[in-house]
Amino acid sequence: METRANYVVIGLLTLVTIVGAFGFVYWLQHSGGTGDRTFYRVVFDGPAQGLRTGAAVLFNGIRVGEVTDLRLNPQNPRQVTSTISVAISTPVRTDTQASLNYQGLTGIAALSLKGGAPDAPVLVAKDGDVAPVIAVDPEAAQDISEMARDVLQKINSVVIENQESVRAAIKNIDAFTSVLARNSERFDHILAGIDNLVGGADGKGEIPEAVRAFQTLAENLDKRTAELTTDGRRTLSTLERAVRNFDRNPQRLIFGNPSAPATPNTR
Repeated sequence: METRANYVVIGLLTLVTIVGAFGFVYWLQHSGGTGDRTFYRVVFDGPAQGLRTGAAVLFNGIRVGEVTDLRLNPQNPRQVTSTISVAISTPVRTDTQASLNYQGLTGIAALSLKGGAPDAPVLVAKDGDVAPVIAVDPEAAQDISEMARDVLQKINSVVIENQESVRAAIKNIDAFTSVLARNSERFDHILAGIDNLVGGADGKGEIPEAVRAFQTLAENLDKRTAELTTDGRRTLSTLERAVRNFDRNPQRLIFGNPSAPATPNTR
């Protein structure tokens, strides 16, 4: 009995989860902020480049829904039929037109709705149509095609105008590559010579040795200069004392020291 009760509880929980999921989806589609939806069809007489299921539907730049279905027309392979779901409050009129709006550089398109006079009738489905059909703006489709053609023409013009320069640049690159290939051994010798001069990571090349020798010479010269400076200062001090003595007693330099005792004559 206890085992059966556990199975009943598990079954009830599973059923409640499934019902809750369906209820959440229904609430999301009808009451969860999106409100009731209205479905329309948009038929493109040509490629719908970049349009995807789930793409945004904009009305005057404001998102009002999304694309729910995309398919080819079996009776007319040139046509692409899209089904869109928009908020029921969206003012779609008989003169509202649709176009593709490419967002950024990703190439992903949004379906844009615009137009519609305030006194125009509300768009409704015709007899035999599953959903009302929104007309595609022919000028917008033409503008996209013309823009693509203009871009291709500009690229082609740039290539044509600069083909000689491009060819010359390619030839120069090829010639430089050939020179490198023919003189690869010379470059290896040059690099080896540079490495010998520099000494690599050990720093035992000719240039580091010369730098160290110059540094030692500079240090020795600095020490010798210091010694010469000391000797010069000592010499200047001696001269300065001699000059002071001469100023105090000049006759001493001429007659000698008068107070010194005379040397006796032995003759």
